[in-house]
Amino acid sequence: MRTIRRRRFLPLAAGTAALALALSACGSGGGETADDSAAPPADVLEEADGVTEVNFWHSMDGTNGETLDALITEFNAANEGKIEVKSVYQGDYDATITKYKAAVQSNSTPTMVQIYDIGTQFMIDSGAVLPTQVFIDRDEYDVSDLQPNIAGYYSINDELWSMPFNTSMPVLYYNKTLFEAAGLDPETAPETLDEVGTAAEALSKVNGGPAEFGFNAAIYGWLLEQEIAASGELYCGPDNGRSGERASEYTLNNDSAVEFVDWWKDLVATGVAGNTGRATADAQNAFKTGTIGMTLESTGALRGMQQAAEEQGFELGVGFYPKIEENDSGPIIGGASLWVSGEGHSDAEKEASWQFMQFLAEPATQATWHTGTGYFPISKAALDEPKDVEWREQYPQFDVAVQQLEATELTSATQGCSAGSMPQARKAAEDALEGALLGGDSKTELTDAVTELQREIESYNSSVQ
Repeated sequence: MRTIRRRRFLPLAAGTAALALALSACGSGGGETADDSAAPPADVLEEADGVTEVNFWHSMDGTNGETLDALITEFNAANEGKIEVKSVYQGDYDATITKYKAAVQSNSTPTMVQIYDIGTQFMIDSGAVLPTQVFIDRDEYDVSDLQPNIAGYYSINDELWSMPFNTSMPVLYYNKTLFEAAGLDPETAPETLDEVGTAAEALSKVNGGPAEFGFNAAIYGWLLEQEIAASGELYCGPDNGRSGERASEYTLNNDSAVEFVDWWKDLVATGVAGNTGRATADAQNAFKTGTIGMTLESTGALRGMQQAAEEQGFELGVGFYPKIEENDSGPIIGGASLWVSGEGHSDAEKEASWQFMQFLAEPATQATWHTGTGYFPISKAALDEPKDVEWREQYPQFDVAVQQLEATELTSATQGCSAGSMPQARKAAEDALEGALLGGDSKTELTDAVTELQREIESYNSSVQ
């Protein structure tokens, strides 16, 4: 593999001046590594004294957290006396990456951390992590079982920087019981925005339908990213930062983005759609009551949605993420991946993290993860595991995301934008979306966001040059 350049500067949070902080060795664990960009010796755990601890930061709570804890218990039992993974819940994705940035500055990084999709470029630029690719190259680890669209997201210049883990796509959740009551076909999910809008009108109370609102979703910037990709357009340029040149501008005010926001705005303005604000939990909970016809949400919420439907007595439907029009593109994967911290961590800790990563990627493990959460498996072979096959036969809703992933061509559009200031871009997109839903002009709101983000991306890029 090519030599990976180790950056020595951590970009400050967006909104500050374009400065960088010099990194010193991060203090965690014992031992030294001569080259923090290289994989440790493969036999290092055999030479280690006692139990090697892996301090693992993550953002999984609720049902997802319970499933993760069960997998960690299984791994620890299989490696008793050798490796012990200690998981520490850090809050949501934004909280975790903020804490990791602080940990880098205070030389107190965890051994391994789960970071959401849009934190990828920042993690690379931080210089604090050991690329997964160095382990892959050392062991000639077979990555052919990884779903290509998933591995593609976390790969920059053909280097897999982190191990994919909890992987999702957005889907359309709909209440089949309300569909039937409104005279709609409960077995046919709407496929385009126009079809969703038409169904929402028939479902909504304002038009005499059986639902409080025909549609409702969280004001979440991720959904705008998805619609842009599903239209085959780019969120940032050049080429979504995927062709070796660093992303230098945002393009989230393109025609597809404006059309999507206008569509949503019109549904809210006519009373067909509700507006529960930015909190995803609020939008999920509204749908779970059985009074909302449709929502857009991650497949990672599927198990919770399924349980709520059973408790409330309605039948849950799942469909592909609706597009502006039918095409060969599709939404971007979401979720998070696993990163190994480099500097300041012993070779044994790094190797133990790699062993845990491999366990989580195994087909049997991924089948347990898929059926226990709704996140679809990163392993292609997991779909052939009897447990997974039987589960999808019983609950075909879990198969929708798999079919959607397989139908989505891997392109720069569907890989998503790789920019270090993506967390700030998502927040700006939410500001714009919220402004439009409250009566602002969609094009103006999105363009204002792009203008503000230009300063952010230039500040970030200058801090890592």
